[in-house]
Amino acid sequence: MTDTAAILAHFEAKLAFETDPSDVRSAQLAGDSFVLVDTRGDAAWAQGRAEGAIHLPTAQIAERATAEIPADMPVVVYCWGPACNGATKAAIQFAKLGYAVKEMIGGFEYWAREGLPVLTDDGHLHREVDALTSPVSAISCDC
Repeated sequence: MTDTAAILAHFEAKLAFETDPSDVRSAQLAGDSFVLVDTRGDAAWAQGRAEGAIHLPTAQIAERATAEIPADMPVVVYCWGPACNGATKAAIQFAKLGYAVKEMIGGFEYWAREGLPVLTDDGHLHREVDALTSPVSAISCDC
């Protein structure tokens, strides 16, 4: 017999603790109040990051977060991509400090592959939308 209550609880919990690049960008454009945190190291940050992100490497969260991010400010963390658990490690650090935190699934890889705004130390980097990740002729996937 299927335990629909357990199934529902599982998927609702996922949405309580995870978001994706498209939803993060929509929240940015809507003016929602949160901090997007790139948790990667200096070289990765310089190479490219999501527009609107701040740089706070995972190893520095415990010492810097409370001085730089208000305690009541929701936080969204990301690292490289689906094959990297760095954002999960960062989310744990923020949760230990009492922050409401979500992990951006897909990380920087899917932010860039979806054609969302990428900044480098030299300015904006334009990337075409990868048709395997997002519709190329619409603003959103309507999911």
